[in-house]
Amino acid sequence: MGEAPAFMVDDLHTENGFTNGFGLKSKGCETTTTVGDKTFLIGGTNEALGVKIYDKSTGKWLIPTVLGKEPKRCKGHSAVLLNEDRILVIKKGSTPDDCIWFLEVDTQYVRDHNKKVGAEVVAWSKGVIGYAEKPIVISGPSGVGKGTLISKLMKEFPSMFGFSVSHTTRAPRVMEKDGVHYHYTERSVMEKDIKDGKFLEFASVHGNLYGTSIEAVEMVADAGKRCILDIDVQGARSVRASSLEAIFIFICPPSMQELEKRLRARGTELEEQILKRLRNAKAEIEQGTSSGIFDHTLYNDNLEECYENLKKLVGLDGTNVSDQQTSPKGIDLPAEHSVSKVDNKILINCGAPEQEETSNLIVMDVSSLKEGAPGRTRGLDVYTFDSFSNGLNGVSKLS
Repeated sequence: MGEAPAFMVDDLHTENGFTNGFGLKSKGCETTTTVGDKTFLIGGTNEALGVKIYDKSTGKWLIPTVLGKEPKRCKGHSAVLLNEDRILVIKKGSTPDDCIWFLEVDTQYVRDHNKKVGAEVVAWSKGVIGYAEKPIVISGPSGVGKGTLISKLMKEFPSMFGFSVSHTTRAPRVMEKDGVHYHYTERSVMEKDIKDGKFLEFASVHGNLYGTSIEAVEMVADAGKRCILDIDVQGARSVRASSLEAIFIFICPPSMQELEKRLRARGTELEEQILKRLRNAKAEIEQGTSSGIFDHTLYNDNLEECYENLKKLVGLDGTNVSDQQTSPKGIDLPAEHSVSKVDNKILINCGAPEQEETSNLIVMDVSSLKEGAPGRTRGLDVYTFDSFSNGLNGVSKLS
């Protein structure tokens, strides 16, 4: 219990030219946080949250490889060490949905990339109050009706579900818009992002890369919606192997004969194309029903029955299901505030130090954090108190 083990840069320098990281007060736009033999300096003179590491064992400064989406510039920040593996960074003068960030310094994700890169790695992750509904991964062979099932779900619950927008290295076609049909990107950029673990799944199709990024899925959750991923079995396998917690559903035809009948009824493909789709479908069905990738298998013999079963699997079989979803809440922090740590609670005093006895208090519970870089860190519980001069009054929970 007591003050957080993270400190603002001051004039107390060691012989090595940086702050010793003990008992320092707020000043400027830099903080130092010591984890073992390493001191992490966050910030700089240009309001950007850059990162440097001082290694006590070698006496040298290091510039780490920084993964994850980086925070926007800010007028200042506070830093608090959590569980020796990440630093909570609270930005000053930021919007309510952009003031909580985590710099991961020794999480499993960081350790894995340390080995890959062969050098120091840190990773940013945006903090989010509460949890998001698990995304839904839906797979199935062509012609099985999964597109129709998803369309029915989107039509009945338009405010509840959203699609992630995939990335591709191919050029946009006529009438296609960036960020709507696809996120169009350069191959070198996408290859680097894949290497950095920013993609849940990807594939090369006709010489172009296609894939679903973690950020694309997170953006759907940021909008207060539940993400649906319509991907093939191989893509589902990749997502299952990732850190994303999702519900995996495989849509299966009642028989190969029925699937062939549906494909021929389309009347849009040549015989050779139909036979190729049937061969691919047979392989997908074998993988989808026997590989352990999927949590549930639905047989689309009758569309309406299959749709009702799909709704049950995603928790929409109740009679009082509401389509209204709410976006994740943020914290409206004043520019002037101070931060301390007591066990798993972060105490944010929203007032000048001389007004501490009458200012508002925000308590952030970090005991149930989930997920993390390269996506969001979720599970924050936040409580606000109107005043704490004579006890805590006016308690409100944001999460």
